[in-house]
Amino acid sequence: MTAVLAAEAEEANASLYAAIETGDLDRIEALWDSADDLVCVHPGSSLLTGRSRVLRSWAAILANVDYIQFVLSDVVVRVSGDTAVVTCTENVLTGDGSALRGGSGCATNVFRRRDDRWRLWVHHTSPSPGVQDD
Repeated sequence: MTAVLAAEAEEANASLYAAIETGDLDRIEALWDSADDLVCVHPGSSLLTGRSRVLRSWAAILANVDYIQFVLSDVVVRVSGDTAVVTCTENVLTGDGSALRGGSGCATNVFRRRDDRWRLWVHHTSPSPGVQDD
């Protein structure tokens, strides 16, 4: 059963990034839990708490990005009861119509199981350190 729950949590995680890539704010909203104790930290951003603040942040991101694509790597899913923690590296390509930029971030997405599906509770991404030459 744990393997099935882990696979479902990984699918919920992938659905989040697919919704961001397609600019589907309705899908992003549906993936987040309906409670008001949500937490979100975007790269280089302050802590956001509460459903309305978190969802407004996603609306602002989508309004200001012409193109975004994620390639997730190092995905690890841990399930304990009704909580799943998904860690991954977000390899991201963004563009504004004139140029593309790439980067990566270390993400932690915490889901809780409600109504037989995984709902996002916490999203935290920090920029990955740049490659350093020896």
